[in-house]
Amino acid sequence: MIIQGIYKRMQPLAIVAFALSLLAGVVRVRAADTPLRREWTVDGVVRQALIYAPPDASTNASPVVFAFHGHGGSMQNAARSFAYHRVWPEAIVIYPQGLPTPGRLTDPEGKKAGWQPGAGDQGDRDLKFFDALLKSLQADYRVDEKRIYATGHSNGGGFTYLLWATRGDEFAAFAPSAAAASKSLGQLKPKPVLHVAGQNDPLVKFAWQKLTIDRLRQLNQCGDGKEWGKWCTEYPSKIGAPVVTFIHPGTHQFPAEAPAAIVKFFQQHSNNTQ
Repeated sequence: MIIQGIYKRMQPLAIVAFALSLLAGVVRVRAADTPLRREWTVDGVVRQALIYAPPDASTNASPVVFAFHGHGGSMQNAARSFAYHRVWPEAIVIYPQGLPTPGRLTDPEGKKAGWQPGAGDQGDRDLKFFDALLKSLQADYRVDEKRIYATGHSNGGGFTYLLWATRGDEFAAFAPSAAAASKSLGQLKPKPVLHVAGQNDPLVKFAWQKLTIDRLRQLNQCGDGKEWGKWCTEYPSKIGAPVVTFIHPGTHQFPAEAPAAIVKFFQQHSNNTQ
């Protein structure tokens, strides 16, 4: 009876301890999912980005993913809709914020945030911003130089292609979405790429994107395609730079299934030039 009484008195304590352990786990999860908001001054202009870094990013070499929002988007919306930091928590994921930019297809007055469409535009402000971001990450964390990636949607996808054209040696692979590389194609060197395209995209027409994909397959010396996953076809490359297409039945909207496919693709490739 005495032992039974002691057991009954200890039960509430055990329950409290269990609840506290659960709460601690929740707090850890929330802390890991809380971004660091940073600012940089580039050519006298304050630039911003959200950074998600794993707890050991200062000591263990971590891959890096740059994720660029579309025209009219924001770093906050990109973090919510792309959520690469949740799919790949071991990676440092950075969501940069664009500046007001004239859009070729929409917003000709440039009232909404976006990215420079070509080399030399807006004084290369966004290429300089990228340079500042990468330098800062390399100073603050232990960056795995062989595993740096870029992805972006729409105007952000176009900027991803521009980074490939102008800063390609820094990257292991790219994943543009709903974009065409008309201005950058002639400057690209072979690299692994996954391109996301909607068959019913009313803004960046699928036909335009298909022309880009066809040129990428030629550039990367790709053969016949084979199934790689839902909506995905892989075109193996003779030079180790495969092209994967993620062609979904939707419109211009970024598909919810894309982040997992993009992370899977990134995890398969490292930069042999570094």
